[in-house]
Amino acid sequence: MAAETAGAGLEERWRDILSVHARTMCEIDRALHPHGLGASDFEVLDILAAESPREGDQCRVQNLAGRVHLSQSALSRLIGRLEKDGLVERSVCVEDRRGVWVALTSKGRELHAAVLPLQRQVLERMLGE
Repeated sequence: MAAETAGAGLEERWRDILSVHARTMCEIDRALHPHGLGASDFEVLDILAAESPREGDQCRVQNLAGRVHLSQSALSRLIGRLEKDGLVERSVCVEDRRGVWVALTSKGRELHAAVLPLQRQVLERMLGE
């Protein structure tokens, strides 16, 4: 009986986590939509800004894949959209032709800086104590 109760408690906590995540992602989507971004788009820009803080810095797509909650193909499509919008640039790794580098463009850095406060406000509202 105690195991069932503990399991039910864990299941309830898990569902609460999923619910908070879903609501937070929706709120981020709403806040960033006027800027042409969704929550996943922002997440990639945010990771790139952190991983490659200087103009010209690059990050391997494989490193991004381990940090975002998207399949490899979904991440590739997202990066393609960001590239089409002029926010990132992709290049092939010279040492390993299977590897792909991605870098924020100036436009991408500017947009990230502009919307960062919006995303952080949503996080504070949704997750703050």
